Amino acid sequence: MRVLEFASIGPGPHCAMLLADLGAEVIRIEREGGNGWPNPVADRGRKRLTLDIRTEAGREQCLTLLESADVLIEGFRPGVMERLGLGPEHVHARNSRLVYGRMTGWGQSGPLAQAAGHDINYLAITGALAAIGGREGPAIPPLNLVGDFGGGSLYLAFGIMAALWERERSGKGQVIDAAIVDGVSSMMTFFAGLLPRGAISLERERNLLSGAAPHYRCYTCADGREIAVGPLEPQFFAELMQRIDAPENLRQGCADPDRWEEQSEQLAALFASRTQADWCALLEGSDACFAPVLTLEEAVQHPHMHQRGVYRSIDGALHAAPAPRFSRTPGAIRDSVDAAGWD
Repeated sequence: MRVLEFASIGPGPHCAMLLADLGAEVIRIEREGGNGWPNPVADRGRKRLTLDIRTEAGREQCLTLLESADVLIEGFRPGVMERLGLGPEHVHARNSRLVYGRMTGWGQSGPLAQAAGHDINYLAITGALAAIGGREGPAIPPLNLVGDFGGGSLYLAFGIMAALWERERSGKGQVIDAAIVDGVSSMMTFFAGLLPRGAISLERERNLLSGAAPHYRCYTCADGREIAVGPLEPQFFAELMQRIDAPENLRQGCADPDRWEEQSEQLAALFASRTQADWCALLEGSDACFAPVLTLEEAVQHPHMHQRGVYRSIDGALHAAPAPRFSRTPGAIRDSVDAAGWD
């Protein structure tokens, strides 16, 4: 599979990395001087070609490359590629089988389509950000994992593969309008489906999954390190309570949100009585739904992550292994190289 990626930041490069890891031949079109966000990890696996696509020569070279490509990935504001003479109509006139992937925050249409924005803004408008944070204070953005990469690059990759599958039947390419606001809203369907019957609340102080519940949150240990517990099911909750020798009033359960603050304080005092290492020795690997809160550097050395080879150090940078894993055609981390075009 051949992919032509127009350099951008965030979800577009991440999507191209995912495809490159799984064997796609990706060539990135870069402008002179790059995009200001060089990233040796997310930018891996490409052939790089510097072109000025604002010129007739640069545009024609892109169109020539696209004649033999399967996928195009671009992350400009709506209308930019059209003004450059590289929009879907221009490209499909040369290659009707091309899958044209467009990655934006707001989408190709709507009142905000031409506005600047970032992950935090897209999360805010979907209803997701309002549900994330503590009891007091403003909402807290969860890095840019949920928007850029969850609702963005992963949905674009999913759309690309679905369009390629459909092309096997129709013989035709199509345009994918991958908007982060669409992807995050799709991810919110789990919660939207539970709200009408009262199975969950998205109010931060009563949200079972936001850190408000005493049995689904993080706690600070005696050494200042943190642990995460999440035994939502009764049998797992009972195991945690038994292993930490919790007082009887806690063992009765955490079904009443009105008692969550009091119960959290009790558990906080209990977990503060030992170090993170002590709790790991007692709880890790059990059905208590437990894990230590690790830094990225520590995660690399954790026995489970290490045994699976989740991270690899290459030239001083941490690379996550290609995901998902395949039994017959595994992915591979490949270097990026400068190139004049397709081989």
